[in-house]
Amino acid sequence: MAKQTETDAATGVATTGHEWDGIRELDNPMPSWWLYTFYATIAFALVWVMFYPALPFVRGLLGNTARGDLAAVMATEQAKAAPMLARLRAATPEAIAAEPELRTFALAGGRIAFANSCAGCHGAGGQGAPGGFPSLADDDWIYGGSLEEIRTTIRHGVRNGEAAEARGTAMPAFLQAGLTMPQIGDLAEHVLLLSDAGPANPAGAALFADNCAACHGERGEGNRQVGAPRLNDRIWLYGGDKASVTRSIAYSRAGVMPAWEGRLDAATINMLTVYVHALGGGEQ
Repeated sequence: MAKQTETDAATGVATTGHEWDGIRELDNPMPSWWLYTFYATIAFALVWVMFYPALPFVRGLLGNTARGDLAAVMATEQAKAAPMLARLRAATPEAIAAEPELRTFALAGGRIAFANSCAGCHGAGGQGAPGGFPSLADDDWIYGGSLEEIRTTIRHGVRNGEAAEARGTAMPAFLQAGLTMPQIGDLAEHVLLLSDAGPANPAGAALFADNCAACHGERGEGNRQVGAPRLNDRIWLYGGDKASVTRSIAYSRAGVMPAWEGRLDAATINMLTVYVHALGGGEQ
């Protein structure tokens, strides 16, 4: 049914025929300023589409792109940073750490490089993660925590099959090397005892002396030369309960870290070295 329209007596404007609680809607035209603004936005959009990339596969008459703008900005920033990066590339981590200006730049750049390349495994603050990702913020180091040792680990990685200089001596899986599960259970109890976390087990002590002390030390003090971690400090890569230790002994563990040399330039590796060293666990 068609709405009944009429002229409002007070204003002389036709109504739309809509009425709510005795209030009738007037059929006023849109304000001219609003219409002109609307038409201007349409015209502006048409011009924008012609000159700038606003449609798929169309670059626009000016050939401008956000990616192109970014490339120009990046080139400018790289040119500004080039002298400092050249100094970082030529210096040793020790020299960088000793020079306040270089150290400040290296810590800032290292923090960004760490977030991009390392935090996924070691955590945003270098706190490590379960499953074989060691903390970089404590004073427990598998291969050493000096600037040069950290740099070597970053450059070549661990057990990655990429670099001949990669860190890592494989630990045997003792279940396949001749020990039985009861013997491995005894050995696990002795390993836990090294950090005062388990009961005394003389049989396990004898097995440790025969099979483990050569790498981990008689008291579980570890050996950085071969990457054998300490076993007497309650810091565990794969868990410090008996089940986790038993699994490590029986089946071995073999964490992998990529070699960053070739992926990152020398300046970035030096910045990462200084940053990791400064996380809290670095050594002289």
